[in-house]
Amino acid sequence: MPDDMGTFRVDVELENPARPGDRRTLRAVLVDTGAELSWVPAEVLEALGIERCDKWRFRQADGTIRERWTGAAFIHVPGKRTSDEVVFGEPGDLVLLGSRTLEGLNYRIDLVTKRLVDAGPAPAAAA
Repeated sequence: MPDDMGTFRVDVELENPARPGDRRTLRAVLVDTGAELSWVPAEVLEALGIERCDKWRFRQADGTIRERWTGAAFIHVPGKRTSDEVVFGEPGDLVLLGSRTLEGLNYRIDLVTKRLVDAGPAPAAAA
């Protein structure tokens, strides 16, 4: 997917919440607000010792359904960290930073500058 079509990429680090300190860097991860979860190559998650917990079904843009395992990870981008469920990607799957991870990081997308920016104060109920 060309970067000149409103898409962009970021570097992220993954960490196993059960083994803090051991991280793996993924370079040029596609930011995809159309994807619910973030997709990571299975070998990266396995190297970190992240366990497969649940099996999800995903509908792709062409209508095909794929089943993939998910597991819990910390996702780091410069200056921020969140925990989220991530997909164990298989060969041929894209490596993506999905909308749920972006929300957990409290980032929004600035498509003009093609970067992640702070989304500001999160909504909360009034007392």
